[in-house]
Amino acid sequence: MAKPKTPDNRPSWDKYFIEITELVSRRSTCLRRQVGTVIVKGKRILTTGYNGAPSGLKHCSEVGCLREKLNTPPGERQELCRGIHAEQNAIIQAAQHGISINGATIYSTHFPCVTCAKMIINAGIKKIIYQEGYPDQLSQELIEEAEIELKKQTSVNDELEAKEEAKQKEAIKRTGSSNILK
Repeated sequence: MAKPKTPDNRPSWDKYFIEITELVSRRSTCLRRQVGTVIVKGKRILTTGYNGAPSGLKHCSEVGCLREKLNTPPGERQELCRGIHAEQNAIIQAAQHGISINGATIYSTHFPCVTCAKMIINAGIKKIIYQEGYPDQLSQELIEEAEIELKKQTSVNDELEAKEEAKQKEAIKRTGSSNILK
């Protein structure tokens, strides 16, 4: 029996879960950075999380951002933030519902900060797949020391945009005109 054809645009599992992190990040209430996280085991979503104020408290959009007011650079003085990170929310959600995430993979729109990295290590998560970097050298060092697998993953949309841009450049080369972009 022949295998059925699959669409050319069907994403890999990693791309699929990374795309979901982007959707989750849209729930974020942070004024500075929207982060989404999905914890997966056996190709099944266990929990999700996004960054924002703790449950039941006012959002930063209502009370303002102290880190923003103080011009605090990313990766510094996290104790000034009233929000909780996406990775922390996903791990806490698992704990609240009695879901083991030991041996799981965490997908995130961003590389974890040092606090999230320590939680990921202690939760027994074995792989981190992320889209964007984050300026936290200690986090990187701890993750490497813990021998957690790291992978930077582009989204399906990034790849589609890159393919479209390549097609446009090729068309310009063929025609010798940049009017094709207009």
